[in-house]
Amino acid sequence: MEKQQSPNSHQNHSHSTEQNHSHDQSEKMHEEHGSNHHGHQEHGNMVEDFKKRFFISLILTLPILALSPMIQDFLRVDWRFDNDLYILFALSTIVFFYGGWPFLTGGISELKDKNPGMMTLIALAITIAYGYSTMVVFGWDGNQLFWELATLVVIMLLGHWIEMRSIMGASNALEQLIQLMPNEAHKLDKHKQVHDVPLSEIKNKDWLLIKPGEKIPVDGLIMEGNSTVDESMLTGESLPIDKTAGDGVIGGSVNKEGSLTIEVEKTGEESYLSQVIKMVKEAQESKSRTQDLTNRAAKWLFYLAIGAGLVTFTVWLLLGYSVDIAVERMVTVMVITCPHALGLAAPLVVAVSTSISAKKGLLIRNRTGFEDARNLNAIVFDKTGTLTKGEFGITNIVPNNEYTEEKVLQFAASIEQNSEHPIATGIVQSAKDKGIELRKVTDFESITGKGIQGQVDGQKVNVVSPRYINNNKLNYDQQQFNELSEEGKTVVFVLVEDELAGMIALADMVRETAKEAVATLKEQGIHSIMLTGDNKKVADWVAKQLGIEEVYAEVLPDDKANQIKKIKEKGWKVAMTGDGVNDAPALATANLGIAIGAGTDVAMETADVILVRSNPNDVVALIDLSKKTYRKLVQNLWWATGYNIFAIPLAAGVLAPWGLVVSPAIGAVLMSLSTIIVAINAKLLKA
Repeated sequence: MEKQQSPNSHQNHSHSTEQNHSHDQSEKMHEEHGSNHHGHQEHGNMVEDFKKRFFISLILTLPILALSPMIQDFLRVDWRFDNDLYILFALSTIVFFYGGWPFLTGGISELKDKNPGMMTLIALAITIAYGYSTMVVFGWDGNQLFWELATLVVIMLLGHWIEMRSIMGASNALEQLIQLMPNEAHKLDKHKQVHDVPLSEIKNKDWLLIKPGEKIPVDGLIMEGNSTVDESMLTGESLPIDKTAGDGVIGGSVNKEGSLTIEVEKTGEESYLSQVIKMVKEAQESKSRTQDLTNRAAKWLFYLAIGAGLVTFTVWLLLGYSVDIAVERMVTVMVITCPHALGLAAPLVVAVSTSISAKKGLLIRNRTGFEDARNLNAIVFDKTGTLTKGEFGITNIVPNNEYTEEKVLQFAASIEQNSEHPIATGIVQSAKDKGIELRKVTDFESITGKGIQGQVDGQKVNVVSPRYINNNKLNYDQQQFNELSEEGKTVVFVLVEDELAGMIALADMVRETAKEAVATLKEQGIHSIMLTGDNKKVADWVAKQLGIEEVYAEVLPDDKANQIKKIKEKGWKVAMTGDGVNDAPALATANLGIAIGAGTDVAMETADVILVRSNPNDVVALIDLSKKTYRKLVQNLWWATGYNIFAIPLAAGVLAPWGLVVSPAIGAVLMSLSTIIVAINAKLLKA
């Protein structure tokens, strides 16, 4: 593995312009991971399919309602004409087979899995309504229920369309990972001549040239050259790392400055990035697809429909009524058991909660994971970019001899203004925040691995690493330096005319909102854990600032996912919050993956929820909204199915001895009221 960076080393940070580099995937990678993209397209096609079926079925339902004798009786009009029932039959047949097709096939699939749910319940209701009504049109004595079939199909299609549109489709995290890799490499032949070749032709032991600003195409070992390499996208390490001959490099990381010659160690499926891809894929595939509330309700209603229908049929026959009447009662009971409102109960709540969450900066991609947030026992936070800003700020300035803190900062910031290194940015920003004027710099130069130097107001100024100070045997307050280093801070030294002017300590700044979030979660009995690829000293310092007691540092990506598994083994529901490629396997493994919006596309594509504002406090808001959404969902399911408690016994004819038999038309009115109440109740969901 690569050499870990000391927390108090100061890398060379000269300005380098990252060259435009193609991110096209190689043909081989396209073939390997094309199936994932196909899945994403498939989801989009399904949404469009439901939308098309809904509108066509809706248009056909209008004449079905107008032609239905029962609806005409209800409206007290007479629009009957010769052969009108055959036209009604033809239109209803189209709605049944075209509009109802997803439910018929879905029902068969659920029955094959011996797990009846929503699709089975809808398929049962529309099949019975269609079969019975067809018999009536062609001579059976009774009232046809084509209007019931058509309205049920239309409302259920609407519900599924709303639901599918509200939930993000299949993840294309794997595609995002592949895009990190360049598609060509600069291969060196035995005469040290450079040839650009496709990545698929690179083999182990080949030598490659990596120019400044380019992405490193494969895992390898540096044979010649030194540079700083940005691995933050892959490992979560917050600072670019000094690399020299003998150090390892990871494919997908960025070479910031010097040219490197590397020997290829791992290609294709053996590479670090491919291993991350594999872990994400495995974790996504192993996620349990637990049935949601609606499916559980539908499952019991399915059994109830069959049981109540058979009991009704038997009782009416035993009471001496004709088969015609017994069948009509049975059909009415079985059709009425599938409430229209059930198809809208969950989708309407989902649509409203998704809208509310978007306004609050929470993008829900996986509804089941979001709903489970109400049961969380622990939240695992990545450090860099999540609990911290991912930006360096000055925590201490220790001046030497006659120098003041302001003067030390002015010298350092003046010379650092020519650099885009994270340390430089932190120093310059701190000076600007304090209103310190930056002086003009001449003769600026950077020395790889040592620091930078230049002339400020005619004086030679250096900002250097501890290694430079030790190599040149300069005296400094070692006790103070060690204390700062123990806190995980990065310390740089400011020299004026080769004499020490002072030390500046920097750290990745903790988000104030992270402190609030951890405190609130603690009040709610939710355990906060930090998991980071950064070194232990830095992690412990950040955890102390935030009040987090459980910390796992220097953790590799596969270990992150394993750590999540260990926590889940306690029987806990775990959420993972992160922002980098290295967090992707853990995000996919957790019960709920939460990506910080400022993070990588890969992290966001793997997550169930995205926090747009990069605010850890939004994790608390997410849990709160999950609880409210669940409560509203339960209310809606009661409203959707509650009327069955009254309607089914009445439809079965329990009050028939007293001359009261509920006609299908009255059942339809009850259904409509139930649907309206469900819609209004969903709209009452508040953040």
